[in-house]
Amino acid sequence: MAMTNYNYVLVVLLLVINLIVFANCADIDDDLGFGASYIFGDSLVDAGNNNYLQTLSKANIPPNGIDFKASGGNPTGRYTNGRTIGDIVGEGLGQPHYATPYLAPNCTGRAILYGVNYASGGGGIMNGTGRIFVNRLSMDIQVDYFNITRKEISKLLGESKARDYIMKKSIFSITIGSNDFLNNYLLPVLSIGTRITESPDAFIDDLLSHLKAQLTRLYKLDARKFIIGNVGPIGCIPYQKTINQLKENECVELANKLALQYNARLKDMLSEMNKNLDGATFVHANVYDLVMELITNYDKYGFATATKACCGNGGQFAGIVPCGPTSSMCSDRDKHVFWDPYHPSEAANLIIAKQLLEGDPKYIFPMNLKQLRDL
Repeated sequence: MAMTNYNYVLVVLLLVINLIVFANCADIDDDLGFGASYIFGDSLVDAGNNNYLQTLSKANIPPNGIDFKASGGNPTGRYTNGRTIGDIVGEGLGQPHYATPYLAPNCTGRAILYGVNYASGGGGIMNGTGRIFVNRLSMDIQVDYFNITRKEISKLLGESKARDYIMKKSIFSITIGSNDFLNNYLLPVLSIGTRITESPDAFIDDLLSHLKAQLTRLYKLDARKFIIGNVGPIGCIPYQKTINQLKENECVELANKLALQYNARLKDMLSEMNKNLDGATFVHANVYDLVMELITNYDKYGFATATKACCGNGGQFAGIVPCGPTSSMCSDRDKHVFWDPYHPSEAANLIIAKQLLEGDPKYIFPMNLKQLRDL
């Protein structure tokens, strides 16, 4: 029997629909080929989780995000003027989407396959860190949330493909530890009791013991490719220089000394974990030396200052009041190493991220992030 015009149109329509569905699936699979970033940490890499918390630590107010093109210059909850290191690294690895904040309403369905950001301003390795901000996501809570994500990935891909995707295509980035010193052990007045009862060595022991347990939990959830940032030169940030009334070329000695103690032992711990956890690669990012290089030789990298915050108020280095609508803001944002009293500018983040992606063993060991991706 001859096909009627109606039947013919229906067949063609079904073919077109099937082609569109197939093309969309192919696009999704192509996107997944670039892998995912699962980002843990503090305000250095928070992409907006604190927007959804009742907390005193927030960055979803202008002029934060003024140079973030993806939002048209509107604040997103990133504690900088543009992209975080995590954003820039994801771009450099070829990932087509920024990792979605875990607490954001759109962090559902296939979006989680492109990467999830669990980082939280004020968060630390220890659960008590950042309590002055009322709410924040500690590293323990962030790993709890990944446990939920892990189950969702299995529902989306099936257990076998999910395990393969997480083990081979996903990079787990951890940028944490600064708040454990700044907003815990070194916190003015409130930390006096802790510092009397716990020596610096004992506190660092405690930090590393907790971090090792957290990383091991991620390993048991099939994470295999890790990058762990050490603690930067926290004694040189505008906030510390301002409250301690230092000169331009001075840094707070105790804060940097503690960071270096922690960093040396972190490197040893990661080396040990590389030997003991089968199939895992723990890459150590030497953030301390990277940032110190920018601070010491800022003019070599095109900066005009490595001491004064671009956005902030109070004291010689605008280092007391965080960036907000009433803050003074510099006009040459790309000439400042620091965006606000605590955080690097996008210009500084770009230089740091480039070293993490392509740098030599002085800053990223035992391999850079492009090599880690291709493992």
